[in-house]
Amino acid sequence: MIAILQWTTLAVCGLVAIARIPGALRGENRSLFFVYAFMTVAIILSIEAPYLAVDGVLGDMNLANLILRFIIFGTIFALGLRIARAFSADDALRLITGPPGIAFAGVASVAVVVVFLMMDTAGSSAGLIAVYDKDARNAALVEYYGAAGRLYPAYITLALFPAMVRTVRSSLPGLVRLGAALLALGSVAITLSLLSPVIPESLAYLRFVLNYTAILCLVVGLAVIWLSKIVAGRRERKLS
Repeated sequence: MIAILQWTTLAVCGLVAIARIPGALRGENRSLFFVYAFMTVAIILSIEAPYLAVDGVLGDMNLANLILRFIIFGTIFALGLRIARAFSADDALRLITGPPGIAFAGVASVAVVVVFLMMDTAGSSAGLIAVYDKDARNAALVEYYGAAGRLYPAYITLALFPAMVRTVRSSLPGLVRLGAALLALGSVAITLSLLSPVIPESLAYLRFVLNYTAILCLVVGLAVIWLSKIVAGRRERKLS
């Protein structure tokens, strides 16, 4: 099931990124294309075969995982800006770009690097599974490292959550409200994923379900909102 989630998420992200190429070449919403492109790269690095290939070039010290975390940070920041501006969510924009957002990004970044340096990261391992299996200390550190890596994405999505709820309750077109609902669901999934360190091993699969559910909801939610704009544009052309 985990492999299906990974490849399904990659396929969705990749297809949406490809679909955005013509618009990006025309100068339309290039930032959205780069968001999808970076999300695709992030998912590729979460899959074993490409991860091992990239990390092998970097010295088999799992530096690819650390790079992955910061790719996600950058992507979620750009995504947050895009969504906040699209929905005129000034409250979310202040939380993302103001002092609280900058401070939270700094704290989350330091936490990720510090925990990474505390682990014995020798030996490439997608998802740091081999690092987790080394001993109890590394197992605990891997869990906290993962939680630290989800702090900033959770902050950004929670900052956007009120605006998404307002949109769902609004009288905007159905596709827009559906997209907002998916984005809100993705926010909840990311936040719940912070509980990964306390999820028992018997339910370990829930960690992957929450992570990939969050990504799918964010990607599909944005795609639905983009589709709504296309539909609205066609209606306007028909009426004119």
